Amino acid sequence: MCTAATYMTKDFYFGRNLDYEFSYGDEIVVVPRNYKLDFRHKEAISEHFAFVGMAYVASDYPLFYDGVNEKGLGIAGLNFVGNAVYSSKQNKDYDNICQFELIPWILSKCSTVDEAESLLSRIHLLDEAFSEQLPVAELHWMIADRNRNIVVEFTKNGMNIYDNPVGVMTNNPPFEFQTFALNNYMSLSPVQPENKWNVMLDSYSRGMGGMGLPGDLSSQSRFVKVAFTKMNSTSEASEMESVSQFFHILGSVEQQKGCCEVAPGKYEITLYTSCCNADRGIYYYTTYNNHQITAVDMHHENLDGNEISRFPIHDEEVINYIN
Repeated sequence: MCTAATYMTKDFYFGRNLDYEFSYGDEIVVVPRNYKLDFRHKEAISEHFAFVGMAYVASDYPLFYDGVNEKGLGIAGLNFVGNAVYSSKQNKDYDNICQFELIPWILSKCSTVDEAESLLSRIHLLDEAFSEQLPVAELHWMIADRNRNIVVEFTKNGMNIYDNPVGVMTNNPPFEFQTFALNNYMSLSPVQPENKWNVMLDSYSRGMGGMGLPGDLSSQSRFVKVAFTKMNSTSEASEMESVSQFFHILGSVEQQKGCCEVAPGKYEITLYTSCCNADRGIYYYTTYNNHQITAVDMHHENLDGNEISRFPIHDEEVINYIN
């Protein structure tokens, strides 16, 4: 289970929590403009936009979970188990793209959400596995730039694209049901509630305007909580303050070991949290075992090169002792 969000101050930020019970061995990967991107049923692309993201590199092929490109477009894939349906056969009238190829297909070609939506109108998404060891993941995707945000879902009814004014996405149920559930919480507020009873009542604590805000780890509850947190968040426009606030937003729904058991002795945790400054091409992240923010600036790499740059994640806690 996962959570994705956007945030805007002076710059545009895009990121996510990746929640799972184990890591494949993830890395930050920078894909330069001249790196050859292979696709199973389309011609390889050797000239394209550069992008950076979190990926598992299998047989020298980066399988991306999320990322942003040099034009400021971001995309993240989140679990959509039980609802995601892809095609088993190719369609000669469309672009036949495997599910694991969707993120590089979008980031390499599109500079805006509008361009991504146009590209998606020609896509035929296939359920081909990357390998026997890596079966097809059941996902849906959030795609955003500083001006627009959409959610893309492939279900038994075909492809659905939803405008996302909240700038938040989690897992199930389908996106239209998640946003509808916000109707149940329209009375929530960051300010203290007004007493409308004909009885003397006391606001005995700060934060009572948020009474009823869900706090469990289900995807629907995380959607409501992070939407409330994000849409009421304020910060100064500096880079460090904006990045810090973004991590606090996603921290409101992070998962702690022991609270979500998926099998005897196995627990889902927030493996990493990412925060991408999409305007500057900087990928910030923390991990479950390391709260210190680490950053990779893709513009520090040779973006006109033809080889990817790989940065294993720092997953050991760093503690600064003051004597």
